[in-house]
Amino acid sequence: MNVESEEFATEPVPQEHTVGWVRVALVSAMVAFSLPTFVTGAEVFLAIDNARAVPAILAGCGILTLIASICGSIGTRTHLSSYMLARVAFGTRGAALVNIAFAISLLGWFGVNIDLFSGAILRLLQDTVGVSAQPWVIELFAGMVMTATTIYGFKAINTLSTLLVPVMMVVTVVLIAKALGSRPLGETLAAQQVSEISMGRAISSVVGGVIVGAVILPDITRFIRHWRGALYTALLSYLVVQSIVMTAGGLAADVLSNNDLLDVLIVMGLSWAAFVIIIAGSWVLNSLNLYSTTLSVEATLPKTENRLLIVALGALGTVAAFFNILDHFLTFLFYLAIVFVPVAGVIAVDHFFARPSAYFENLRTAERMVSPMALISWAAGSVVALLGAESVIEMTGIAALDAMFVSALAYAVLSRFDTAATNAAGDTGDPAC
Repeated sequence: MNVESEEFATEPVPQEHTVGWVRVALVSAMVAFSLPTFVTGAEVFLAIDNARAVPAILAGCGILTLIASICGSIGTRTHLSSYMLARVAFGTRGAALVNIAFAISLLGWFGVNIDLFSGAILRLLQDTVGVSAQPWVIELFAGMVMTATTIYGFKAINTLSTLLVPVMMVVTVVLIAKALGSRPLGETLAAQQVSEISMGRAISSVVGGVIVGAVILPDITRFIRHWRGALYTALLSYLVVQSIVMTAGGLAADVLSNNDLLDVLIVMGLSWAAFVIIIAGSWVLNSLNLYSTTLSVEATLPKTENRLLIVALGALGTVAAFFNILDHFLTFLFYLAIVFVPVAGVIAVDHFFARPSAYFENLRTAERMVSPMALISWAAGSVVALLGAESVIEMTGIAALDAMFVSALAYAVLSRFDTAATNAAGDTGDPAC
């Protein structure tokens, strides 16, 4: 398979290469089955009384669905990746800054997930079968498999997800049944704990835990034939699967009042489920992380050879995991991920209101070198996001939502002063409709 001709990192996906929304939704849904999603649900259930935990998860997943619907539909309407969308909105030079931040963050999380994967597998092997191994062996194997999957692009990730989603559905159902079987349903959902955080904080935890995936959803929804498919993908992935998985993790953790999901699964006699969640979830999640990292670098350096780039980036992330330097990198990655969110606000306003025609013209003629207004708006949203993460500014109580709102509002106002935006704003034709 010619990878370079089928990933379309720097151009719209041709109509003949698009697919039905279900195939893309399976990839997005598979990410929801990853370990971080289960753990987020566990932390919410243990930080807030159970009677409000489920509504908090549903509210958070509803917000994620809205954000994913907006971002995903833009990807489907334009058939462009997140990073090409950034090039249109921010300009080629402005987007370079945005995309490099994306690449560093996603590659960092690739290494972090390999580190977490190896630690969890080592612990499970020791606790369940009494086998020990060297961490670097597992990290090297995981890095090679995830990199190899990414080399074959979206098709390989889609095939993998199609095979694993049914398995993960069974695991989730068994986990819920075990958790509910441990005590009466009424007792499980009763308010048994003293609430440690507010409802807004609980919702913000749900949103913040997985919002980056919603923001970069165009990376896979660009392959969908019709923009409505992006809405169905967002609904299935975030409102349905994400909320069920978080609730499953929360109910299981609440049984033992322990947010260490591995402990919970082992005690419940579900060690096999732990292996499935860690291996399957990490495999797809990290393959997508590396896939998106590659797209971001190619959007900035379009002459880069695809396969060599994937191998180089995968090796870099794996080596970082070897030396555990990521232990000191986590805080940086956390804050870098936060500044992802305002980018979506700028792109949404630019696409739907300020310069809609720019996303459907010849990209080379429509692109600009830099958009100061877009960069200023992004900076404003990033400041709000960072201050919100430190509880300095709280508008809605959900930092990610505040950041998107501020960046979108700022760009809606500032784009009026952008000559290029003003000239293009009169053309509202939309070939995608």
